Amino acid sequence: MSMILFACVVRVRDGLPFSASTDFYHTQDFLECRRRLKTLASRLAQYPGRGSAQGCDFSIHFSSSGDVACMAICSRQCPAAMAFCFLETLWWEFTASYDTTCIGLASRPYAFLEFDSIIQKVKWHFNYVSSTQMKSSLEKIQEELKFQPPTVLTLEDTDVANGVMNGHTQMLLEPAPTFRMEPVTALGVLSLILNIMCAALNLIRGIHLAEHSLQVAHEEIGNILAFLIPFVACIFQCYLYLFYSPARTTKVVLMLLFICLGNVYLHGLRNLWQILFHIGVAFLSSHQILTRQLQEKQSDCGV
Repeated sequence: MSMILFACVVRVRDGLPFSASTDFYHTQDFLECRRRLKTLASRLAQYPGRGSAQGCDFSIHFSSSGDVACMAICSRQCPAAMAFCFLETLWWEFTASYDTTCIGLASRPYAFLEFDSIIQKVKWHFNYVSSTQMKSSLEKIQEELKFQPPTVLTLEDTDVANGVMNGHTQMLLEPAPTFRMEPVTALGVLSLILNIMCAALNLIRGIHLAEHSLQVAHEEIGNILAFLIPFVACIFQCYLYLFYSPARTTKVVLMLLFICLGNVYLHGLRNLWQILFHIGVAFLSSHQILTRQLQEKQSDCGV
């Protein structure tokens, strides 16, 4: 009988499955183990990088790094070092095939279905290739496990952690909607470029002034801050345009106020056209932030 029975790749932050091996086992115990693996997948963000959940006949092992985790159901006879070596190999294969942008933007289960064949290939290799051929890899994992043992759970812990007690009273959770910003427009890209330019100008002038003002009176500190505070505000405006943030309107108004006050304070170090340029870019960016709305997309994890 194979030692590694099932494997899958999931996203750490929400347990969204990316890919999984073909399942040829349909015993009641195995199906129950699959259910608990799914429960554990949704809680991976609470655990360290490596862990094992032990049951009577099967064990669940998981290994995560970044936002990608690999999980496996193995027989109790499968050595932990072999299971984690398999999971590490699977992780490297997956992250070499897909970049972090694709992983972060995936919104439906099993979005990387083509990776199933790779899981099957790696699983077959570990099940049927002699362990002597993998000696160096296994020894490396064994050393790592000695110095940093994996978190040990029981399969019952996965249910308790998910709020399901021994009586198997299930809590019905309504899936929360997931949100995505509207597509970036050409004018929005222009506002980002101009904002980054203004931020760079403020930073360069602020650092230059600071370098030449170390021995000067404290009134120069106000000028330095008048450059650096708008620099931070410009960068934050870029962030507000690209990513959703609560209380956006309040933050936009504050950033606009900082930029306007900073540039008015710098009258004398900047001419009128320079001040109008910086304030104009700030108003353009603020308008783009407030006009880029959220798109609501209902979660399709029930597929």
